[in-house]
Amino acid sequence: MLGQLHIKNIGIIDEINIDFENGLNILTGETGAGKSLIIDSINAITGSRVSKDIIRTDEDMAFVEAYFYDQNEDYVLTREIYQNGRNICKINGRLVTVSELKELGSNLIDIHGQHDNQSLLDEKTHIDLLDGFAGVELEKLKKEYANYFEKYKDVLSRVQKNYGDESERARKLDLLNYQINEIEVANLKLNEEEDLLNRRKILLNSEKISSSLNTSHDAINNNILEELSEVTRAMSSISDLNPRYQDVFKEINEAYYNLEDAVDNLADLAMDVEFDEDEQADIEQRLDLISNLKRKYGKSIEEILEFLEKSKQEKQFLENSEEIVEKLKKEQKDIVDKLNKIADSISQTRKEYAAKIEKKINSQMQDLEMKKAYLEFKFTKSDLFLPNGKDEVELLICTNVGDELKPLSKIASGGELSRVMLAIKSVLGEYDKVPTMIFDEIDTGISGQAGKAVADKLRIIANTHQVICVTHLASIAAAGNTNFYIDKQVKNNKTKTMIKKLNEEEVIKEIARVIAGNDITKSVLDHAKELRS
Repeated sequence: MLGQLHIKNIGIIDEINIDFENGLNILTGETGAGKSLIIDSINAITGSRVSKDIIRTDEDMAFVEAYFYDQNEDYVLTREIYQNGRNICKINGRLVTVSELKELGSNLIDIHGQHDNQSLLDEKTHIDLLDGFAGVELEKLKKEYANYFEKYKDVLSRVQKNYGDESERARKLDLLNYQINEIEVANLKLNEEEDLLNRRKILLNSEKISSSLNTSHDAINNNILEELSEVTRAMSSISDLNPRYQDVFKEINEAYYNLEDAVDNLADLAMDVEFDEDEQADIEQRLDLISNLKRKYGKSIEEILEFLEKSKQEKQFLENSEEIVEKLKKEQKDIVDKLNKIADSISQTRKEYAAKIEKKINSQMQDLEMKKAYLEFKFTKSDLFLPNGKDEVELLICTNVGDELKPLSKIASGGELSRVMLAIKSVLGEYDKVPTMIFDEIDTGISGQAGKAVADKLRIIANTHQVICVTHLASIAAAGNTNFYIDKQVKNNKTKTMIKKLNEEEVIKEIARVIAGNDITKSVLDHAKELRS
């Protein structure tokens, strides 16, 4: 149960404390007084997403604290919301994440507001609604199904990865054979491109090279060697007179013989230099081939050869993958058989609960002045495996005798939706263990006898649950075990929300205000007392 709620700096709320009681707690007040902010604060403390815009103007942070109690354990939940987007959440003084706060909050409070009415119109939510009624029995089957569903997705991925599709495998093999053949026929060699580029450079500069080699040969052979020979003879005649002369003679003599070798080499090199137009064409053709292969398979010959090796490995794998795929497909079939079996059990369980729940919800709707209306779950079996089985479930409604069942979005008015949701919540309360149920403006679109029926239903729910209800309807306000009045006041040019727990006399006056506004007469007060009795 929600015992105490402390709110600070939320919207126009400066700071308030609320002590809730068991049974039916009613919140009434003028429009804009802050009733919805109290529900927003409860949403915040139970882990819902909140914007920093909720923080009171000119304040740095907002704060909500709630005390929950039951027979087993008490909880104090706190949440601080800052302008910079930071949130600090605690459970019994221990720092927790918003997700942890939400997980605990979902076990403490069930909040129903206008959003829930809208979610009823979305058929995707209907299967979750039904599964909520089925509870533990279905949850066990769904966990088993989820386990096999993950295995199914995994084996399906592996089959596709291993080219389980025969046409895809054949296509890939054809491509690999073409690529392997194209590279192998080229007979590439490491460093080949560099060698070709160097040879092309020589061919393109053959005339210049030949001229330079011949000039160098003639200069050394005709001039330098002859003069160096004279120097050698001169130094030889004095080399035995001084060790230093001897050293110089050796150096000059060695240089003479080196130059003789250089002259021979220059002659050989000059003979090798010859522009070959056919060789030039062959080199250009080879370089074009390499360039084309680089565009397809890698930035260098080394990368192309690596691609070739990987392609050969993949080809070998594909040629052997048929056996692998067959094993995977057998595994897939076993999983599919198991999934179908579990999905059938899930569907059967859902249908059994649907039949039970339909009767209970339809009975509740009769109590809520929807005498001719009834709901029915429509089941459609999907051809695909869905995350929670193979069922597609939609909640249909008929509101008049002789009409056919139609989607809620095609039939229900705002008031009817509110009563349908209350009927569902009334039945759900028998199945769940959430101690506190909150209804934010459950009276939308209803009045008169329907409003009284809603009040009676809330009173019944409050026998087994703590109920907190925001209302603008006198008949519902009159049903409260504990009534609170929310008002706003202006002090020092700032608007503040005030809340007061009403005594019995004040409750009568508030019911009268809800009926007639500020024009409260004796007859209005008598009517309020009559509603209260």
